[in-house]
Amino acid sequence: MTAATAGALTRFNAVLMRDLVLSWRHASDTLAAVLFFLLAGALFPLALGPSPALLARMAPGIVWVCALLAALLPLDRLFGADLEDGSLDQLMLVGLPAPAITLAKICAHWLTTGLPLLLAAAPLAVMLGLGPAAIPVLLAGLLLGTAVLSLIGGMAAAVVCGARRAGVLLPLLVLPLATPALIFGAAAVDAAQAGLDWHPDLLLLGAFLALAAPLCPLAAGAGLKAALE
Repeated sequence: MTAATAGALTRFNAVLMRDLVLSWRHASDTLAAVLFFLLAGALFPLALGPSPALLARMAPGIVWVCALLAALLPLDRLFGADLEDGSLDQLMLVGLPAPAITLAKICAHWLTTGLPLLLAAAPLAVMLGLGPAAIPVLLAGLLLGTAVLSLIGGMAAAVVCGARRAGVLLPLLVLPLATPALIFGAAAVDAAQAGLDWHPDLLLLGAFLALAAPLCPLAAGAGLKAALE
């Protein structure tokens, strides 16, 4: 590893740790996302009725939709708070390219939002009556899917950064782009419940993540540069 690479990695870790510390200070954002996830999932049995067969059949879609909506909650602060207090200008001067800065902040978003949602998904799935054989598939899909949601959400947050009514525009950008992850993730669990091969759906979800991983930070970096001009 060259000295330049080591220095860039050190600065990347510094940006990541900064966002993790800030997220710890605003732990209520993470708590709000997890509580929204659990409460929204708990409302479906009240609306659909107490039929165990119906709830188990709809459990994959319920968990995925709730996770998608809960992941949106902290996104407006991902870049907006730094833009308001001037920290974003300072971050752009640390010696990292804009895509690397956005990637560090996206990783922090996944660690503070996606990972807690992943941990909360198992109890919600059990409450909805999802079979034990399907729960590992659900968690494997959410492991990939929450990363995809963080990447797409981070890109959208950077694109609308500084725009008027950014909180309204953000879901309009994220929800259509996240639809493939929702489809593949829920389909994998449905296949596991039916005793079919669920690997193709998770492989497609992994391919979606592999495509989003390089492209979303690049688009987010371009969005940040436009917001600061």
